[in-house]
Amino acid sequence: MNSLGNNRQLAENKLILLYIIDKLEIPVSNLQMTKIILENKIMNYFLLQQYLDELRESNFLSSEQFEGKTLYRITDNGKQTLNYFTNLIPASIRAVIDDAIPSAKSNIRNELLVTADYIPESENEFTVSCKVREDKFSLIDLSIAVGTKSDARTICENWKKYSQQIYAEIIESLTRKRD
Repeated sequence: MNSLGNNRQLAENKLILLYIIDKLEIPVSNLQMTKIILENKIMNYFLLQQYLDELRESNFLSSEQFEGKTLYRITDNGKQTLNYFTNLIPASIRAVIDDAIPSAKSNIRNELLVTADYIPESENEFTVSCKVREDKFSLIDLSIAVGTKSDARTICENWKKYSQQIYAEIIESLTRKRD
């Protein structure tokens, strides 16, 4: 491929990343972007990482730290560039991305809004932290001390799978009239 072809491919790949982040409409982590890109066979991992860094350095993307993860957002500069050059992204790739966005968006929202993790305090004590957030508002932030790593893991797994149901049960229990 000649230099013009390489430059076109470079521009196309960067526009694809801007297109995905713009369509998601929510901040996206590096891991989440990697999953979208690789599951849809859009580009390889190493190019993705290079292009994310270059887009951030060029102020087409911004990044912020949230719970130990780097989250990317498209900047106004990135949106303007994307608006001018969206037609450089092949229609077939736009269609693949448009099909993938709804489920990716749902998965990302769930990952950002529902968190569960544990910290060992001693050999027989673990603190489990379970949270549900809506945007930046915390619906519930629960810390529980348990005696085994196995219990801590089980609580984290259950919270991630059943947080809505558990949250509803807690609210119901706390608001029920007692004698």
